[in-house]
Formats: sequence, C-alpha cells, structure tokens
Amino acid sequence: MILDENDRKILRLLQEDAHLTLKDISNRINLSLTPVHDRVKRLEKEGIIERYVSILNKKKLGKNLTVYCQVTLVKQTFDISDSFNQAILNLPEVVECNFVSGSFDYMLKIVLPDMESYHHFHQMKLSILPEVSLINSFFIISEVKSTTVLPI
Repeated sequence: MILDENDRKILRLLQEDAHLTLKDISNRINLSLTPVHDRVKRLEKEGIIERYVSILNKKKLGKNLTVYCQVTLVKQTFDISDSFNQAILNLPEVVECNFVSGSFDYMLKIVLPDMESYHHFHQMKLSILPEVSLINSFFIISEVKSTTVLPI
C-alpha cells in the first residue's frame, strides 16, 4: 500500500494520541472529515493500523524491574523452536520475544515487580522449559527511551 503525506500525517497523530477524534485529525491536517474517515478506515482495513491500545505506566503498577534475557535452545530445530514459542506465549511476564541471529536464539523482555519475582520466574518458569539450554540476564538500570511510535 502506498501512503501519501496525508496518510502519514494521520498515522503520526494517531501514534501520539489514539483518542483523537476524526474531527480533531481533520482540523490538524486541514482535510475535511469524510476523507479523514475514509483514510482511517482504509488504514485499518489494510492492517497499517493493527489496533488501538492504552500504554500503561509500569512503575505505577509496581512493575519496577525490566530484564532482557538471551536464551539459547538445546537445539535449533523447528519443533524445539515451536515448542519454546508456545511456552513463551503463556508467560505474561514476557512482554517481548524475538527470534534472533547471533550467538543465542531468542531475546526476551521481561517485566516484573522486583528481583525476588525475577528469581522465581527464572527458577520456576523459564529455566524449567525443556527447550532451554542457557539463559543470560541483563537488568535495566535506567530506561533512556521507550516508545511505540514508528518513524513515518
């Protein structure tokens, strides 16, 4: 799908504030309401806009610890990877999981209340998975930038 400048303007605005009304968007980009409505619906239908979400404050919810884990599997086969993928989908503490290239297989982002919670998660949920051979953990000291906004 080819995006023109008005599509990009709409997407930039919605990434910053998904609560904007079509009228608000229309006023900000100097386009009448009907074309804005049609464009937003097209962007949704085409899957450019996947969904609308609320971004929660981790610290205010008591999720004070963010950990990145490098996970190496016992073997790099489809079945083992698929089994690991399914197990990770059932761990709500894991907010991101990416299959990567390099000296390990997966990079996980885990959000928990504290170190004790991470120790429990590591010992009772992650390291017991039969697909896991090695886990290297990195603890975030300070978050410099965190955004969901994609450059458009």
